[in-house]
Amino acid sequence: MPFAARVKTPTRVLAAAALGLIAVLAGCDASPSPIVSGSDTEVRQVTVVGSGEVQGTPDTLTITAAMEVTGPDAAAALNQTSQLQRGVIDGLVDDAGIDRKDINTSQVSVQPQYAGPGGGPNIAGYQASNTIDIKVRELNNAARVFDIIAGTGGNATRINNVTLGIEDDSQLVREARARAFNDAKSRAEQYALLAELDLGKVISISEVPSSSPPTPYPGARGGAAEMASVPIEPGQQTVGFNVTVVYELT
Repeated sequence: MPFAARVKTPTRVLAAAALGLIAVLAGCDASPSPIVSGSDTEVRQVTVVGSGEVQGTPDTLTITAAMEVTGPDAAAALNQTSQLQRGVIDGLVDDAGIDRKDINTSQVSVQPQYAGPGGGPNIAGYQASNTIDIKVRELNNAARVFDIIAGTGGNATRINNVTLGIEDDSQLVREARARAFNDAKSRAEQYALLAELDLGKVISISEVPSSSPPTPYPGARGGAAEMASVPIEPGQQTVGFNVTVVYELT
């Protein structure tokens, strides 16, 4: 009797073949999908750096003045510098109209002085120094201040530093910041135009102050008597900002 042979096909193989056929049919019927890159999913943006500067006239003068004395022992040298500096402070307050809050002691030191070739081990005496910082708020009073320092301290006087500064630069800072931001925005608008895009909203802002430090006065650093005759010209001081702004491009 004839009979049909039945061959068992593993279920796992049939399932795989069915899935393969479905994948082929789906590939034939589906329309091509666009390739989306990571950059297309991110916000297009431009980063620009703007700068702004304004100038102002310094209205304060800071003088660093020291009394320096060498004596046979540390106590004698220190006492002498203290007496001289106390006389300077009293003279500045009483005769020059300097407020005591504008005078502060910045350094007091005593150092041994060695004798012999190359500074041998023998101590010949001690050098003491007493240093104060004086803020002069009226520049036309500077000559009087120098005169008092020199007249009181004599040859023990040391002018270590003189700087010009602006007491309140808050308005200058605001103007410099506005100029820096406007400069950054102008740059971003130009880049957007070149890229044929529209400038969108601001994403982030960061700033770096670039103010110039107080202007050192180019005067002598020795005797204050010589500096008393030197005119004080405040000149100009620059206050500036650099700002980094990130804009969205649409």
